[in-house]
Parts: sequence; structure tokens; C-alpha cells
Amino acid sequence: MRIATWNVNSITARLPRLLAWLESSGTDVLCLQEAKVSEDQFPFEPLRDLGYEAAVNATGRWNGVAVLSRVGLKDVVKGLPGDPGYDGVQEPRAVSATCGPVRVWSVYVPNGREVDHPHYAYKLQWFEALKAAVAGDAGGSRPFAVLGDYNVAPTDDDVYDVAAFEGLTHVTPAERAALTALRESGLSDVVPRPLKYDHPYTYWDYRQLAFPKNRGMRIDLVYGNEPFAKAVSDSYVDREERKGKGASDHAPVVVDLDV
Repeated sequence: MRIATWNVNSITARLPRLLAWLESSGTDVLCLQEAKVSEDQFPFEPLRDLGYEAAVNATGRWNGVAVLSRVGLKDVVKGLPGDPGYDGVQEPRAVSATCGPVRVWSVYVPNGREVDHPHYAYKLQWFEALKAAVAGDAGGSRPFAVLGDYNVAPTDDDVYDVAAFEGLTHVTPAERAALTALRESGLSDVVPRPLKYDHPYTYWDYRQLAFPKNRGMRIDLVYGNEPFAKAVSDSYVDREERKGKGASDHAPVVVDLDV
């Protein structure tokens, strides 16, 4: 079984690439982030033509997540139970579903913006709610994983130059402590192998030739429980999908499971 996560940075802009990638990659389940459409604008039909059902939590121009599956889609939960909301609004940042033998969450963790910004406090609160929401499945006997754009680099090795991020979000002790707390619920980091260079970065800014210079970050993560982690036979970053015209600024992270 092949499972992947990908921040497509607008499913409308990326649809031809997404459909081609699904067809060529043999992916059974894709956790998708930053759909940037409302649910009634989501491209259900072309995905259905490829054999994929879709569970979608999306409301408009920003955010939006989905689980695409060609191996079944049951017990869908839209939204994060206990979501603290930002400025009085619960944003569409989480959706979960059971796909064949595996249950997954697709999550788009708040960016945080700046350390002294209210969005940063919201980010940490959102992590707390996520930990509470997944604790039961994390400790269960069924393969389970939380996949998505976490907007946190777990270690200094997960950014091209940690000095370049001094004083910025994505690398702060509090954000990394939130990741540690999430793992302590019974999850482990399924670290992919890089297909080029030494580190499996998953995101490269569009600006300043970041991708050609490999100035990247590993912020798209797969956190799986013990049954999930034990079933992993391979994991990699499909860096090729970051290349060329019209690419997302994130690359897919792919996990193969023997289940």
C-alpha cells in the first residue's frame, strides 16, 4: 500500500500535475493540504475518473485539506475536535478517514507567522488539540498516521541553515516541544530518504532560487503509530515533482507499507 502527503498549494493551479502524479506514482491514499478552494469547487469528478474518492474539509480561498483514496473511505471526520479557532473562526485544517486497513489524518498546521503574533499562540494551541484528538488512534492496534504540512522543522538538520531562521517560526523550542509532545502520544517520525543531496527536504521557497540551491526545509511529516511504523518498507521525497513550471513549493512525501 502506498500512502503520500502533499501540500499542493492550490488544487486548481496544480490539478493537471496532481492527476498525472496520481496516475504515474501508484499512490493508494494521498493526504492533501492547501486546497485553496471551497468544497463545492473541489475537483471530485476528475479524481473519481482515476478511481479516487475524496474526503474534503475546505471552505474557500485559504487552507483546505483532503484525503484521496482508491482503497475505500470510511468514518470521515472533518475538522479537529477541540480546535481552538483563530480570531473566532475554526479553519479547515484537518480531516481524517479510514482507508482500507489504515486510518489517516491530513493536517495543515497553522503557520504561526511571527513569534510574537497571535497566530503563533494559536499554532501551539492547535498542536495541543491535535494531540488530544489523535491519542486514541495513536495508541491503538490499527496502523494509523498523521500526515501533512506541520510547519515545523523537527531538528536543525531539517533546515538548510538554522542560522537563517534565528528568531523566526518553524524552528523555535516551543514548536519543537509541541512535536515532541505529539510523538509521546504514541507516534514516531517516519523519516524519508532523500532522492538527491543528503537531507530529505520537502519545501523550498519560490524566491531566491531556493530550489536549485537546495535551500529547503523538512516540514511535511509522517507521524505513525507503532503498527504503522513497523509496516513501512520504504519512504522517500519525490523531489522531481518540485521541478518545472507550475510546481508546488512542496514535494510529495511517499510511504510504502506492507499491510
